[in-house]
Parts: sequence; structure tokens; C-alpha cells
Amino acid sequence: METSFIIQNLKCGGCENTIVTQLSKLEGISEVKVVVEESTVQFGYQNLAQVEAVGHTLSELGYPVQGDKNTLGKKVKSYVSCMIGRVNQ
Repeated sequence: METSFIIQNLKCGGCENTIVTQLSKLEGISEVKVVVEESTVQFGYQNLAQVEAVGHTLSELGYPVQGDKNTLGKKVKSYVSCMIGRVNQ
């Protein structure tokens, strides 16, 4: 199965790289694709618990799903994730 999330704080290819790298590490998650221009993350999954894990991971990285609380702390985390993603490109 496949689904997608619209996320907050997505800025660039560095963000994209971090998100793809981290979500691809989750068990049962496949075909992760980020579309920066649309602020979307698409991915394949096997069960709903994995979808919840993706939402949690995105939030922990600083990219909460649209509609979730976007605190200053999450915004700061997204900048850190972005920089890490740029270094690892």
C-alpha cells in the first residue's frame, strides 16, 4: 500500500535527503519519495502502525505532518536535519 503526507518545514534537497534516509531505515517502509515543491512525502507501507511510525519520525526530525503542532523546537530540528542532509548529499 502507498500513502503520502503533507509536511511542514520542508525547505530543500538537504531536508529531502534526511527524510528519505531516515524513513528508509524504518521496518516495512519502502519507496520513499519527497517532493519539495509540494511539501509531500510519499511512501509504501505494510500496516497502519508503520504509517504512525513515519508520522512520529517526521515529527522527531522537525517535519510534522500538516495539521500537527509546529513548535519552535520542531522548526529548529528541521534546520538541523536540513544541514545534516546537505552534508550527506
